[in-house]
Amino acid sequence: MTMIETQLAGWQSVPFTKVAIDDAFWRPRLEVLKKITLPTCLAKCEETGRITNFAKAGGLLEGKFEGIYFNDSDVYKVLEGAAYSLMTDRDPKLEVEIDRIIDLISAAQEDDGYLCTYYTLEAPQSKWSDMEKHEMYNGGHLIEAAVAYYEATGKRKLLDVSCKMADHYDSLFGPGKRHWVEGHEEIELALVKLYRATGEERYWKLALWLLEERGHGHGRGMIWDKEDWGPAYCQDDVPVRDIEKVTGHAVRAMYLYTAMADVVHASGDPAYIDALHRVWSHSVERNMYVTGGIGPSRHNEGFTFDYDLPNETAYCETCAAIAMVFWNHRMNLLFGDAKYADVVEREMYNGALAGISLSGDKFFYVNPLASRGDHHRVEWFETSCCPTNLARFLPSIGQYAYAQTEDGIAVNQYMNGEASVVIPGGRTVKLAQNTAYPWSGRIELMVEPERAEEFAIRLRIPGWCRGFSVTVQGDLLQETAVIPSKGYVTIVRSWTTGDSIMLELDMPVEAVRARPEVEADRGRLTLQRGPVVYCAEQADNPQLSYDDFEVSARGQWSVRHMPERLGGVTVLTGADSQGRPLGLIPYYAWDNREPGFMQVWLREAEEGQLYSY
Repeated sequence: MTMIETQLAGWQSVPFTKVAIDDAFWRPRLEVLKKITLPTCLAKCEETGRITNFAKAGGLLEGKFEGIYFNDSDVYKVLEGAAYSLMTDRDPKLEVEIDRIIDLISAAQEDDGYLCTYYTLEAPQSKWSDMEKHEMYNGGHLIEAAVAYYEATGKRKLLDVSCKMADHYDSLFGPGKRHWVEGHEEIELALVKLYRATGEERYWKLALWLLEERGHGHGRGMIWDKEDWGPAYCQDDVPVRDIEKVTGHAVRAMYLYTAMADVVHASGDPAYIDALHRVWSHSVERNMYVTGGIGPSRHNEGFTFDYDLPNETAYCETCAAIAMVFWNHRMNLLFGDAKYADVVEREMYNGALAGISLSGDKFFYVNPLASRGDHHRVEWFETSCCPTNLARFLPSIGQYAYAQTEDGIAVNQYMNGEASVVIPGGRTVKLAQNTAYPWSGRIELMVEPERAEEFAIRLRIPGWCRGFSVTVQGDLLQETAVIPSKGYVTIVRSWTTGDSIMLELDMPVEAVRARPEVEADRGRLTLQRGPVVYCAEQADNPQLSYDDFEVSARGQWSVRHMPERLGGVTVLTGADSQGRPLGLIPYYAWDNREPGFMQVWLREAEEGQLYSY
C-alpha cells in the first residue's frame, strides 16, 4: 500500500441529481428558491446593468460599464444556480432566459478568449495589470456556471466559451510564462471542475501552478500596496504548503483551501495534506463561531487574532459560511472523517441558512450573533456576492448527503428523501431516508441494492450527539458493534431489498459554553438542540430588553414544534433567572418578523456542567 493510499480516503461525491429531497425542512426552501430567489436575482442583475454589460462588451448595445469590476461574477453565480435548478426540475421558460444571457456572454468574449466586461469596456489597455481586479475570479465563476449548465442541459455553448477563456489563461500564465497571483481565489477550484468535465489535464495543472505562485513575492496590485492588508489579506504571505494558520479575507481563504483539497483529490499528490490539516484545526478550533460563522472583522472581511469572536460586531459573511461548506465537503471526501461533515451541517442549518429570508427575496451579507434591532436583511447589495452565492448553494445541497466510499456508502447528512448511489463494482443501491430531521433524531434508512450483496454503510454520528442507538432489521446492535470510528458507525453485511436501519440520535436541549479564551462569551451560554443553534428574539420576548436578562445552565426547556411559525420551527420555551417567560427560536430564522433585539449568547445566571463547542 502506498503512502498516498494510507493518507487519503479518496471518497467520491454523490451528485445531488441522484438525491431527491422530499421533506418539510428543505423541500419548501427549494421551492422558494426556484420560484422567488432565482427570478429575484436575475431581475436584479438586469436592473443593475450586470447583464447589460455583456451586451455592451459584445457591441450589441452602446454605453459604458455599470457597477463594480467584479459584477460579471454575480451573473455567473445565478446561472450556476439556475443550472442546478434545471437539473432537478426542467423549466423551458427559465432555460430560454439562460440561453439568452449565454448568447450575450458569448458575444462579449474577445477573439483571444479574454472575457471580463469591465476591462473590455473601461480599460482594455490595463488588462492583467492589477491582480486584485478579479479577472480570473470572474472567470472561475464563469467556468463553474458553464460546467453546471452543460451537465444540466447538454448544451456546450457556455462550456466552449469557458474552455476558450481557460486556454487564453494557459497561453499567458504558467511555467516559463508570466507570473500571476489572483487576488480573490476561485479560478483554482473552477479549473479542477473544468478538468473533470472535459478530461483536459492542462486545466488542473494550471490550478496547481496558480496555487504554487502564492507566497513567493509575485503579487502586485492594490492589496499588496495597502499597508494594513498586504499579502496576508489574500493568502499570498507564505507558500500554500507552508500555511500554518488562517489569515486575511475569509471567503478568499476558504476558496483557497477548497482548491488545495481539490488538487489533492485530482492529482493524488499528498503535498498539501499537512497544510490542510493545520489550517483546518486553526480555523475551526480557534476562529469559528458556534453558528459556523467565520471572519469577525468588517475591516478586512476576515480574520484578526485567535479567539477574537465578538457578537454584535461579528462580520461572518454569508459567502464565508457557504465557502466553509465547500471546503469541509472536500475534506470529508479526502480523509473520510465525519468531523468535516459536522461543519457542513453546522453551516447548513445555521451560518449559511441565516443569510436568506424565509420569503427568499431578502438577504444578509453580515451575520452578527447579537443585534439591538437595527440589523436587517435587504433586497440587494452593491456588492451582491451573497444573494447570488445562496442562489447556487441551496439547490445543490443534496450533494452533501452521501459519499461513495472504498467499500460502500457514507451517509453524511440526514434529510427525508431518496437517493441512488453507485457502489464499488458499479452496481446501484437505492436508499430512502424517512426522518423529520433536524427537529427529530429518528432516521429510518431503507436499503434497496440491485442484488443481494455485501458492502458497508457508514452512518455519521454528529459531534453534538451524546447518545444513540442503531437497529438493523429490528435487531438492536450491541454497544461494541456501534463504537464510532472517525465519527461513523460502520455496518457491513449482505444487504438485500427491504433491509432497514433505524438510527436514533438523542436530541436534548444542550447548554453550550464557548472556550474560556473567547472574551466576548465569558459568563454567557447558548442553547443548541441537535444541529440547530437557538437565539432569543424580541418578537417572542416583548417583556425583555436587550442583554437585560440571565438564564441558568440548569434551566428546564420545553420543546415544541410549531408548523405555523416561521415556516415551521421547533421552539424552546423556559424562563429567565427572574422567572419571566423566555422563548427561543432557531438562529437561522431571526429577522423574519417585526424588528427587535436578537442574542445567541445569553448572560449566564449560575455555573453548570457544560461542554464547549
